[in-house]
Amino acid sequence: MADPKVYHMTFASIYPLYVNKVERKDRTQAELDEVLRWLTGYTQEQLLAQIAVAVDLEQFFAEAPRLNPNRTLIKGVVCGVRVENIEEPLMQEIRYMDKLVDELAKGKALAKILRS
Repeated sequence: MADPKVYHMTFASIYPLYVNKVERKDRTQAELDEVLRWLTGYTQEQLLAQIAVAVDLEQFFAEAPRLNPNRTLIKGVVCGVRVENIEEPLMQEIRYMDKLVDELAKGKALAKILRS
């Protein structure tokens, strides 16, 4: 089976969409970055470097320094699919990221988003 097209989308193309989504809901880019760093283990500099070199999502997650072990606590529906039931590992990581951005945009407290 061929890889879904989303795997080959660049993080640099998705990131501005995330920024726009959260800023429309009165959240900040800094909060978005904090959520992304929590999920992936990237430092701010590493996150910006991933954007600058335009890695695809497959590479973005493959190079993540330390995927947060608490990411498995992320539950809910994204694009009509429960994230905890997704069997394909990369698709699940992408949907975890989408779910965190959705929670941020919906005004959920940062402490709850970060499962702390």
